[in-house]
Amino acid sequence: MVEGTLAKAFRVVAATVFATATVVYGQQAPCYFIFGDSTFDSGNNNNLQSKAKVNFPPYGIDFPQGPTGRFTNGRTIPDLIGELLGFKDFIPSFAGASPEQAHTGMNYASGGGGLREETSEHLGGRISLRNQILNHKKAIKKAKVPTQRLEQCLYAINIGSNDYINNYFMSEPYNTSRRFRPSQYAYSLIILYRAQLKSLHRLGARKVALFSISQIGCTPKMIASHGGGKGCGKEVNDAVAIFNKNLLDLVNDFNRKVKGAKFTYVDLFCGGDPLGYRRLGFKVGDKGCCTIAPGEELCTPNQPVCANRSEYIFWDDIHSTEATNMIVAKGSFEGILTKPYSISQLVKE
Repeated sequence: MVEGTLAKAFRVVAATVFATATVVYGQQAPCYFIFGDSTFDSGNNNNLQSKAKVNFPPYGIDFPQGPTGRFTNGRTIPDLIGELLGFKDFIPSFAGASPEQAHTGMNYASGGGGLREETSEHLGGRISLRNQILNHKKAIKKAKVPTQRLEQCLYAINIGSNDYINNYFMSEPYNTSRRFRPSQYAYSLIILYRAQLKSLHRLGARKVALFSISQIGCTPKMIASHGGGKGCGKEVNDAVAIFNKNLLDLVNDFNRKVKGAKFTYVDLFCGGDPLGYRRLGFKVGDKGCCTIAPGEELCTPNQPVCANRSEYIFWDDIHSTEATNMIVAKGSFEGILTKPYSISQLVKE
C-alpha cells in the first residue's frame, strides 16, 4: 500500500518539481512561523553548547549563504515552502532575527529538539517544542504583532523524530523504552503535543501544518543500529506509525473542536519510503552524501562530498538532501502528501 501511495504521489510531484517552477503571484501569507527539530532548524543551535549544530562546511555547500546551521547541503523543507508561498527572503532563525521580524515570521526550530524535555540531552543544548513556543510568545509580544495578523499566518511544525531516535530507541541514558510500550509512548507524546498546540492556538495560531515523522527506521543511522546494517529498522518504523496515526487523529480533533482551527497533516511516512524515491532517479538511499566518521552521524568538517547530490536521498546519516526536501516541500504545498488541506489551501482561506 505504501509503495502504491508513493508511486501516485511522486509521479505527480516529479512532473512539477523537476519540469516546471510554481508560479507565485506575491506573498500568499502575511507571516510564516517554523517550529521543529534539525530538519527545520536554520541556525538556532549555532551558539548553544551542543553536538547538534552544523555551522561548518560541507553543510550549506549548495546554500546561497554557505553554512548557516541548516542540517543539509542546501535549502530545508520550510525554506522551499517559503519560496512557494512567495516570500522573497528566507525566514530567519529566532537566534539571529531582529524583534521586528516577528511581523513577517521566525524560525524557532532546534536540532535535537523534541516533545519531551529530556530528549537529546546527551547532545547538550537544544530547544524543546515547549521552549520554542515560549520563544514565539516572547517574540510576538515584544514586537506587538496584532492577533488578527497572527491568525492569517502559516505555522509549520516538524517534531517527534528525536523523541524516538534520541530517546526511546536509545537505551542509555534513557529509560522510556523500559517504561512504555510503543503504543503507550506514542500516546504520551501526543498528550504533550496537544498541550503545546493549545498554547500556540491561544497565541493566535489558526493555520497549522503538522508534519508526521518520516520512516526514520530507513535512515542510514537506524539501518546500522536497528536494521542489522541490511535494511530498514522495522521496529522503529512500526513505533513511528502508531505516533503518526495518533497525530492525524489530533489534527482531525482540532479541526472539529477548536474554534477557528484549520490544521493539516503532512504525511512524511508514506511519502518517505526509499523505494519511492528511486522511481524519481534517486540512486543512493542507504548512505549519506558527505564524509562521515565511523560511529558518527553528521558530516566530518571540510571533507569531500559526493558530486551527484541530486541522486542521494540523505545528506548525512540522518538528514535529507535538498533534492529530497524539494519533493516533500512541493508535495505538501500541492496537497499530494497532506490531509485534509494542502498548504496552498491552508493559506488561501
